[in-house]
Formats: sequence, structure tokens, C-alpha cells
Amino acid sequence: MTTPDTSTRSVIVEKEFPHPPQKVWRALTESSLIEQWLMRNDFQPVAGHAFTLRMDPVPNWNGVIDCEVVAVEPCKTLSYTWGALGLGSVVTFTLTPTDAGTRVRVEQSGFRPDQEAAYKGATYGWQKFIGGLERVVAGLQ
Repeated sequence: MTTPDTSTRSVIVEKEFPHPPQKVWRALTESSLIEQWLMRNDFQPVAGHAFTLRMDPVPNWNGVIDCEVVAVEPCKTLSYTWGALGLGSVVTFTLTPTDAGTRVRVEQSGFRPDQEAAYKGATYGWQKFIGGLERVVAGLQ
């Protein structure tokens, strides 16, 4: 009898933004700004708050991601669950001040070995989203 592989993988994207953590935090936690770089949402930066991220439906998927805020440490850490298409993962944003601005680290963890398509999709998606996040932050006053 063989033991199934229960290990999981994470997608990690890191980028330094030439902006202070407070500006990046706004784009991560204000619903109208999240919509500009990620998806439509009913997010609130309150631990335990259940919310959805919504994109246009595609074949075999209604475009809804069910989420719940896990942790909020203003201007430092934001973490929420991310559930869609059988994927139960956690997305964590970590902000670290640098001399030039803020290092933004995004980690989506919990990809099982049988979720290769979701892992590849997240790898592509977070590269795109982080670029959008940077554009939104750059436009803030």
C-alpha cells in the first residue's frame, strides 16, 4: 500500500514598489481599488469577514471566488482564504518597508499535486495582478 502525497505548493511573487506601505495597503484593502487591479468584490479588512471576488463567468465556472479574511495587520500583513473550483488556498500579502519604498510579497499556498492547472493559472495570474496593483498604487495621491 502506498501513501498518497499530501504535500502542497505555493505560488510566491515578490516585487519592490517605489511607494510607502500605507499607499500599498490602501490598494490592498479598499474595495474600489481592489476592483481596479484584481476583481469586483465586497471586501472589508476585518478578520472573519466573508467576501467574494467576482469576474465574468467562463465555461464551466461562474467566476466567483469565495473568501474569508484570516488576518489583518495594517500596513504589514493581509491574509484571506481563496476558494474556487475545488481549490482551498490562502493568499497572504506581506509588506516590508525598504529604503526605496515597499517590498510586496504575495503567497498563495495550498495547491495539491493534483491541482497543476490551478497552480499554473495562479502563477500567471499573480504576475498579472501584481502589475495591476503597482499601477493602481502609482495613481494614488
